[in-house]
Amino acid sequence: MVELKGPEKRRYVAGMFSRITRRYDLMNTLMTLGMDRSWRRLAARTATAALQGPALDVATGTGELAFQLSRTPGVTQVTGLDLLEPMLSVARRKASSVKGGVPVSFVQGDALSLPFPDSTFAYVTSAFSLRNMPDVAASLQEMVRVVRPGGRVLSLETMPSDKGIFRPLVKLHFSTVVPLLGGLIAGDRAAYTYLPRSVDGFHSSGALADLFKASGLTGIQHRSLALGAVHLHWGAKPA
Repeated sequence: MVELKGPEKRRYVAGMFSRITRRYDLMNTLMTLGMDRSWRRLAARTATAALQGPALDVATGTGELAFQLSRTPGVTQVTGLDLLEPMLSVARRKASSVKGGVPVSFVQGDALSLPFPDSTFAYVTSAFSLRNMPDVAASLQEMVRVVRPGGRVLSLETMPSDKGIFRPLVKLHFSTVVPLLGGLIAGDRAAYTYLPRSVDGFHSSGALADLFKASGLTGIQHRSLALGAVHLHWGAKPA
């Protein structure tokens, strides 16, 4: 199913994520040995550095990065957007128990047609979602459209490991351990077989940086995490 494109990919991915919503947060923790939390903290700090204003988290899922943004200095309010109501229902339930931070609201919407005016946000983020988009370039262009001049767009994403010595280890984890956990914990081995394969079919770090540049962002920067399996990319909208 990794080879699906456009509307077919959207339907497949939407159905898959709707199925795994109940165990989504637990599986993220298990798959990453809990490191996903520190990656999100780093993403929030990087996205907001030396800026102030409202934040948008695209394809927010259960809201983990949105909540992290809400606790980050400089952020005045946070909106989390996702296509899937089951994910948003979990995020809204979690919001009632989150302590501290600025207000977080959640809206249903399409990452390829964001329901916001131009230049609305100081920062726009996405976490582990670009590779599931039916059109990565179009989603980036929408993120750039709604960020204000001088604002920042950031992606936290899993992609093919660029660390040669560790590549076999990372590949073994994704191809064997993750599907096994998906079957045992989430009861959906198929979903957690697709997700690792989607990494193999995604852009390299350099290719994603090129897409950031093509979308109109400048000062593109990149940081490799987790033995090269996870990457931060960010850039600024020209003032």
